[in-house]
Amino acid sequence: MSSSSWSSSNWVMESGDIPHVLAVDDNLIDRKLVEKLLRNSACKVTTAENGPRALEFLGLTSGEHNTLNGRSKVNLVITDYCMPGMTGYELLKKIKESSMMKEVPVVIMSSENIPTRIDKCMEEGAQMFILKPLKQSDVKKLTCELMNRDCEI
Repeated sequence: MSSSSWSSSNWVMESGDIPHVLAVDDNLIDRKLVEKLLRNSACKVTTAENGPRALEFLGLTSGEHNTLNGRSKVNLVITDYCMPGMTGYELLKKIKESSMMKEVPVVIMSSENIPTRIDKCMEEGAQMFILKPLKQSDVKKLTCELMNRDCEI
């Protein structure tokens, strides 16, 4: 991942702020792992067990318009690709269609390395595609970018 792909966004954190990450995964063990790795990297973490719950938290459920004073509740959404009811790709599309949330980076995770799936997600606006299991080095890379810091990885 080149750092230039991150620098054009206006979602980058001010130093001193704690990044707030929404972690979405239908698998409890995977969700807990992601939460633990993010907390180890000094992130505030909110979890959701599926796409509709994530949309609810983000204020993007149909009929609801939550302005949040122009600021989003989260600095990053990290979601599993394969989930029942709504895939991570469908969640990504909903977030990117929202005028209020489209600047928030979305990272997709999957245990399956399917190039067409990865390409589809990246074309739709995913910031990054990570293969599971998520590792501390993946999270460190993400949080370094989020905090706009140069980190040794």
